[in-house]
Amino acid sequence: MNEHQLAELAARNRALAEKRHARRPSERIRDALLRLIAKLPTWQARCADPKTILLVRPDHIGDAVLTMPAIRMLHAMQPQARLIVLCGAWSAEVFAAYPEIDQVITLPFPGFARGTPKGALWSPYLQAWRAARHLRRVEASAALIFRPDHWWGALLAKWAGIPQRIGYNLSNVAPFLTQAVPYREAHCVLENAALVAHWLGKPIPQQLNAPFPFTEDDTAYVRSLLGDDGAHYAVIHVGAGSPYKTWQAESWAYVADRLVEKLGVAIVLTGSEREHGAAAAISAHMRRAAPYSLLGETNLSQLAALYAGARVVLGADSGPLHIAVSVGAPSVHLFGPADPNRFGPWGDSGRHAVLTAELACRPCRILDWSGDDAANHPCLSLIRREAVLSAALRVARQ
Repeated sequence: MNEHQLAELAARNRALAEKRHARRPSERIRDALLRLIAKLPTWQARCADPKTILLVRPDHIGDAVLTMPAIRMLHAMQPQARLIVLCGAWSAEVFAAYPEIDQVITLPFPGFARGTPKGALWSPYLQAWRAARHLRRVEASAALIFRPDHWWGALLAKWAGIPQRIGYNLSNVAPFLTQAVPYREAHCVLENAALVAHWLGKPIPQQLNAPFPFTEDDTAYVRSLLGDDGAHYAVIHVGAGSPYKTWQAESWAYVADRLVEKLGVAIVLTGSEREHGAAAAISAHMRRAAPYSLLGETNLSQLAALYAGARVVLGADSGPLHIAVSVGAPSVHLFGPADPNRFGPWGDSGRHAVLTAELACRPCRILDWSGDDAANHPCLSLIRREAVLSAALRVARQ
């Protein structure tokens, strides 16, 4: 595709993205309904525990990891508080790994369970009402809604009778809050920290981090899988949360072969059980030593231990890559539709490389272009393999 064709494609995609991001009439009706609902009287907690704080984060692994620096900050500022996280089952393992979290409660948040069809229009409200009745037993005195636009979580906290409800001042969220914080778009870590800082009236600390916890047993398990190669290896995470965030198998294989040649490392592939096909395709295109395929062979703590010992970790924008960054592994991130300014690696830019394609429509912030030909969205495929290799060699532990 020449420059003129790419420019035409980018213009087309920008127009489509603007339409998708535009508020639909159904959303305007919903927001008007939410404002009416917010004015209705509801159950109020009579014996809320002033030390119990509910932390609402419906998103998946990456967002959960990027929320932990703010939660760790909250724990340091309120060490006597009992911190309870309300999340989806898809990210519960992240929060449960951290000692700062006292309890994890899971909920199938509407709109976040990947691969599930939408229910009836009234389903989210009925689910919120039922969940609120159970949530009252927590007796939290405050709820922090970390996702800026999560009106459903704010509604749930109100119906649960939680006295203090803190979130961002967005039009469909603010009606359910007792403290609406002015929203300024920033990196996800800073957004989360700003919410805590504003609520407590304290500054954001200079050091914001939360290394993913793992044990010596986790490290020993990794070594048992890799044997003699346990001291010299690089990792490629083959999956991502969207097919529009994946790179070509032959390109990964090229980079893997060159890393074997130039760094003398073994190659380890990670991912979920459903990504065995992608890993097999990479293996089939490799011409050097066969890689270790550890897809589905580790829990998240063992994965953190694996990443911590790697010379470099590479992959498309994904939750596991944020785990790699948190444990200090040098990393290379391929970004397509998502915005690295908000969701890029939270760490030293000298140790973490971000690569994007020169395509004027990115970041479109649309992770699902179903109904449109994937060839119309080449923001990952246009990233050059030589650039990925060069970045990997630059950040790799020498």
